[in-house]
Amino acid sequence: MPVVHSFDPPDRFVTGTVGEPGQRTFFLQAREGTRVVSVALEKQQVAVLVERLDELLDELMQVPGNETTVPAMAPFDLRDTDPLDQPLVEEFRAGTMALSWDPVAELVVLEVFPVDAGAPDDDTESMEADEVLLVRMGAGLARAFCARSTQVLEAGRPDCPFCAQPVDPEGHLCVRANGFRRRGP
Repeated sequence: MPVVHSFDPPDRFVTGTVGEPGQRTFFLQAREGTRVVSVALEKQQVAVLVERLDELLDELMQVPGNETTVPAMAPFDLRDTDPLDQPLVEEFRAGTMALSWDPVAELVVLEVFPVDAGAPDDDTESMEADEVLLVRMGAGLARAFCARSTQVLEAGRPDCPFCAQPVDPEGHLCVRANGFRRRGP
């Protein structure tokens, strides 16, 4: 029987980082009362999650007859700029994530499975995981999550205007400049 870290809905659900740009570790963190669960993941996973979540919310806004209020932007009262809750204890490293909409409860549902969970079984289409992070949240909190996550993603190293690779403070070898070292801003 897997351990399910369920938040329905969370008091707080955010993306955050630990470390310096270029060496950051990304986390999803959910909190309900005093219970906090932190899951490590890759920067690219955060970017894809934000993209898909924004797409899902935008599609919901376009559904004819949809009674659910889906904000176009993050509601001001749900914006969260606080640091990650401490102590920061990694429950597991995220692998597969599943995103859906529960039309009855009118909630976004996010399931995060560990890296070692494997692929869905062809017969059951379910994951074999020891742990799962399950977050069910309203559309406003989902928009606020996307807004904060975008800020976290943009707070890293700047991209080279020529090759779009991250530029360290000491510069980088730009493939578009035939190997000449370009300096950071």
